[in-house]
Amino acid sequence: MAYAKTHLASLIREALTGEDIVIARDDEPLVRLVPLHVTGAAQERTPGDLEGKLALPDAFFAPLTDAESSDWEL
Repeated sequence: MAYAKTHLASLIREALTGEDIVIARDDEPLVRLVPLHVTGAAQERTPGDLEGKLALPDAFFAPLTDAESSDWEL
């Protein structure tokens, strides 16, 4: 806790870059420091990040029925 008080600015900079910052007292974790809005490198996306994490059923690629098309005004 004392370290966090004296180094708060650097801990905030680290949290803004995506570092996991946990503040503890007597080796007991109390709080996690997280940014409200991620900016910079931590926000950039890499192609393929969701590969293997997302599955779409075959029905997703099936053509819409006439009723579905009219619901979407297509």
